[in-house]
Amino acid sequence: MRMVLGLMAIVLSSGAAIAQSKVTIAVGGSSCLCYLPVVLARELGEYDRAGVSVDLVNLRGGSDTLTAVLSGSVDVATGYFDHCVEIAARKQALQSFVVFDRYPGEVVIVSPVHRAEIGSFSDLAGKTVGVTAPGSTSDFFLKFLLKKSGVDPAMVSVIGIGVGATAVAAVEQGLVDAAVMVDPSATYLQGKHSDLKVLTDTRSERDARSVFGADYPGGALYSTMAWIESHEKEAQALTVAIVRTLAWIHSHSPEEIMAKMPSDLIGKDRELYLSALRNTIPMFSETGRMDPKGAEVVLSVFSQSSPIVAQAHIDVSKTYTNRFVDHVAAGAAPAEK
Repeated sequence: MRMVLGLMAIVLSSGAAIAQSKVTIAVGGSSCLCYLPVVLARELGEYDRAGVSVDLVNLRGGSDTLTAVLSGSVDVATGYFDHCVEIAARKQALQSFVVFDRYPGEVVIVSPVHRAEIGSFSDLAGKTVGVTAPGSTSDFFLKFLLKKSGVDPAMVSVIGIGVGATAVAAVEQGLVDAAVMVDPSATYLQGKHSDLKVLTDTRSERDARSVFGADYPGGALYSTMAWIESHEKEAQALTVAIVRTLAWIHSHSPEEIMAKMPSDLIGKDRELYLSALRNTIPMFSETGRMDPKGAEVVLSVFSQSSPIVAQAHIDVSKTYTNRFVDHVAAGAAPAEK
């Protein structure tokens, strides 16, 4: 580990852009703003500066990234931390090593076509609700909220609608009665439909705490413990890149952040994207550290929505590590403009 940290210190102090290793990272929907730091780090050149070559692979949703990292088809997953908790119940060891979302930012939206039929979660019984993909965080989030409202999740039909344009189309066309959305799609729908009905919103600290009772860590980089233990240099480099990117985000304006993002992720309506970005920035961590209390909240939520997790007696402290964040060199300043 000392050798790894020494190498990282040399890379950071010299500003070198030489990639020593290559890592493949699956992203559960690169258009989702909750995962923006992972894409932005590439656009800022932070991975190269930290000494790692990164290949980002865009997948449909969190459950697909989970499958990819468990199968070994990718090295690291960009997904919600709660996957590490959920999979621990199945006796498989995943661990997050840098967290970039303080809360999940998920919004349950009623389709404008079905607005008159649905006024609360109790009205979702017998309805069809869209999630990014079955088995994804949005799916478990929905089940938790249904149970919290006294609705049996088995009474609700769940289908995968992905993220971005496919999710927006499913909601607008009434192909689903409601959906669990993330930004920029949620902000897009709110901007286009002034009377859009929102059943719950976790994009702000206040709203997230009203739902969960505390911060609920969302997006993170995670992998199998076997990969992390055998690739400490790469895990440390990725952590450096993400922590530096988080610092850059919090020291720049939404307009400056948007200017760095790929045009295909921004889309045609730049003003709506910018509005969504403003909504999302407060979600992003300033440190990359996992709050142990937040990890306990995730375990509590999943214990309520998943019988397997409830019965597994999970030691949640083993599903994350802060050691790479804690070892980020003190001189890791934000990227150059």
